[in-house]
Amino acid sequence: MNQDRRDRLRDAAIAVLAEAGGRGLTHRAVDAAAEVPLGTAKNYFPTRDALLRAVAERCLEQYRAVAAALAGAGPEPSDRAGLAALLAGLLRNVAGPGRPRVLAYLELQTEATRRPWLAALLDPIASGDFAAHRALLSGAGLPAGPEQTRALTLALHGAIPHLLAGSPGTLAAAGLDDLDGFTRGLLAAVCPEGTENP
Repeated sequence: MNQDRRDRLRDAAIAVLAEAGGRGLTHRAVDAAAEVPLGTAKNYFPTRDALLRAVAERCLEQYRAVAAALAGAGPEPSDRAGLAALLAGLLRNVAGPGRPRVLAYLELQTEATRRPWLAALLDPIASGDFAAHRALLSGAGLPAGPEQTRALTLALHGAIPHLLAGSPGTLAAAGLDDLDGFTRGLLAAVCPEGTENP
């Protein structure tokens, strides 16, 4: 099979899932989004489960590409201010260019409540965040124990649906209308001032 066309179909499926939700993810919708002849998506991904698997695998590939790009973008933050800026940048990506991928991922998580095999495919994304945040906390000279790592990761994950929905009242109530202030405050709550490692 043509790998370029396969990737085009998987990217189109992410866009469809992000825009139309789980109910809107059909082979016909993917064909239309990819601008390919009717039946092409079904030829590559014969069942809906195969289509969901393809989207999950593509989301994981994109997640790893974002992580690799961050790792190669320069030195990791070495202090609290640098880490807060990096986290704010990640949240801006979620609300901007990364929005379709993250919306698709959230839709896949809902599907995974009924499909254990899908939950297993998605697990490296969420579990990878715990390890990445632990390393970032440690690199910034902040406490990076299990409690701090869990609190940071779960707070960021919890913020994402509100950020994507974009309701002004909720954004203001959560502090997400000021992402720099949000991440500074989050780090202050997770690792209070004065807890930096010597």
